[in-house]
This record gives sequence, structure tokens and C-alpha cells, in this order.
Amino acid sequence: SKAKKAMAKVFRDQRSTFYCGCRFQDDGRVDWASCGYVPRAKSKRARSIEWEHVVPAEAFGRSLRVWREGHPDCVNSKGKAYKGRRCAKKVSKLFRRMEADLHNLQPAIGEVNGDRSNYSMQEIAGEAREYGACDVEIDRRKIEPTEAIRGDIARTYFYMDHAYPGRGIIGKKRRKIFEAWDKADPVDDW
Repeated sequence: SKAKKAMAKVFRDQRSTFYCGCRFQDDGRVDWASCGYVPRAKSKRARSIEWEHVVPAEAFGRSLRVWREGHPDCVNSKGKAYKGRRCAKKVSKLFRRMEADLHNLQPAIGEVNGDRSNYSMQEIAGEAREYGACDVEIDRRKIEPTEAIRGDIARTYFYMDHAYPGRGIIGKKRRKIFEAWDKADPVDDW
């Protein structure tokens, strides 16, 4: 929660969602008309921004034993053991640091963030868009972002892979895609 508050300050002068380029207000409300966004469902998440993990928490969390196997401290009030993100968040300082890393957070429309889930970044054949003019496709557990942010995504993955070595964040196949995206979309002023 502290990281999300810090990101609101970082983006004080850059009120634009990551995947769709929609403007958003101080209170997190998204201006759909500013980018031609058409919500897939008229939900509360479609109206607000969320701080999206570009590298999904699952991508680095699964490298932790507590994520995969749980921990003795991860037991609910009914005595049932749990694992995964909830357990890692509770007992792993490293996981909490990775999850809150500001370099991995971007403002996204909540609906897109939810639909993206923990899907991998790929190029998808065709342009079947579900969100009006927003150039993002999500299909078969993959997400294809607009070309304008692909380099940003690649560099975020490179950063997370370098900052947290041995976590399996980037495989060989995706490294080639990200290297191409990095070259095709150089660093911008922002």
C-alpha cells in the first residue's frame, strides 16, 4: 500500500494509463473519452486505475518456497493451511520487496489489469480488440500491448530479472522477444 501511494506521487504530472493511454483524475477515475476506451463490462474496475505489476507477482513469487509449499505461519482462522501469494506476502520479506518495487508498477485501467491477470507478454495474430480504441489484445492466456510501450515492458522485465536474480523471471524465448521490443521502442523522455 505504501508503494501505491508513492506511485500516485510519481505519476502526479503523468496522469495516463499504461496500456490504453487514458487520462485519469487524482481520485483514480478514468476518462474513457480521452482514449476511446469502451469497457467490456460496466464495472467499478473499468472506471478506476489500479497499480499493475508489469511482471506479475506470480512470475517472481513462484520461485519462493513459501509460494509453492506454504509455511507453518500460513494457516487461516479455521486451521486450514494456504500457500501462494497470500502466504508469500505474509512471511517473505523478499516477496514483499519485489511486489512493492516501484520500477514494476504502472497505472492501468482496473478492468484491463484484471483481464490481463498473470498472462505472459507475447505478440498475438490479428487485432481483436475488446476495449474500443485501446490497443491491447488479451487471448489464450497471453497479452499483446501496444507497440508504444513494448520497450518499457521489456526494460521492466530486464530490470526485475537483474534486480532479483535466480527467480526465473525471463526465459530464453521471451528474452528474444523483449530484446526486439527494447530496440523497436527506445526509452522516451518520461
